[in-house]
Amino acid sequence: MGSDTTVSPVDLSDEQWQALRGMLDRIARRAGVAGLTLSREEAFHDLQVFERVISQRLALAEWADCAALVSADRFGETEGVVEETVADSFDVFAHKETIASCDGVPLNVYSAGQSDETVVLVLACGMPALLAESWVRFLAHDRRVLTWESRGLFGAAGQTGDYAADIAAQVADLFTVMDHYGVTGAHLVGHCGGAVIALAAAADRPERIPSLSLWYGAYGFADGHLATRHQEGLVDLMTTAARNRAAAQVVHAAFCQAMLTSTLADVAHLVLYPYASPELLYRYCRLNTGITSTDVGQYLPRVKQPTLVVTSQDDDVAHPAGSERVAAELPNGHLRVEAHGNHISLFNGEETLLRVAADFMTQHGTTAD
Repeated sequence: MGSDTTVSPVDLSDEQWQALRGMLDRIARRAGVAGLTLSREEAFHDLQVFERVISQRLALAEWADCAALVSADRFGETEGVVEETVADSFDVFAHKETIASCDGVPLNVYSAGQSDETVVLVLACGMPALLAESWVRFLAHDRRVLTWESRGLFGAAGQTGDYAADIAAQVADLFTVMDHYGVTGAHLVGHCGGAVIALAAAADRPERIPSLSLWYGAYGFADGHLATRHQEGLVDLMTTAARNRAAAQVVHAAFCQAMLTSTLADVAHLVLYPYASPELLYRYCRLNTGITSTDVGQYLPRVKQPTLVVTSQDDDVAHPAGSERVAAELPNGHLRVEAHGNHISLFNGEETLLRVAADFMTQHGTTAD
């Protein structure tokens, strides 16, 4: 995904400007980032929302100010810093591959850790795997951890047309990942909409899922359900954007603004990825409506595996009542309600939450491969 970035006007010589742009190009190439452009002409307020987020994250204006004070021949020293950073990056720690799902859609998949026990992280729909880095690193201490990124949004930029986006396709992706790594049984950890995929998978193939935990799930029921104002507004926008590409184009700006005002700066560059362009938004909303339109009630009687359901009293994104109902209707459900928490604290992977997840897996075990 290409992005233009801009810097504040500063008094740079042509030599310094070229050196700064060259340094950014080297860093981007080494980090595997394509399409990053340093602009000297565009004003910050003329950029798209995602371009603003990336510009702020990279702090390019501050770089440019420093560049005026540093001789151009010193920029080469960044190579060593880049090498160290990349060597410890998430994509290296959690070995990344691109495979094909059962219908040929490319999937970015990740594997970390070595163990006879396997856990599959079912991420929030459309979120980069990097957002769950703390979960992967923690659980990989004594387990094998697998995860993947949502179909059509990552590793499929060149694809045209549409692809299966319903819950069945996303469940098939989960089992494609397990099969690729030769995993016969695994504990599932579902985040947000990923909790719905985890429930559907556990109901469909219970012999492969010995236990699961569901975190701050966003659940839908055929007879209606309580929703936060954020949920209601988001689902309405998603339903509109999922109709067709023209509709996604129309609501794209409003979508971006709504998400920008409710997203913390330290994760904005990850959380806002699906909103970077109208095309990504369209694909993302098709996937999400495939989840939000699913009646999870059909799965609950069939999921007899031990299941931990986690929410908080003040989650303002996914209504806690949904998690409470899921836990109550599961044959072997266990509800845990935190005093405070939301999706951002979930993504940050606070150690207390990570230990709850690990302890539940230890208590119930997983099938050895």
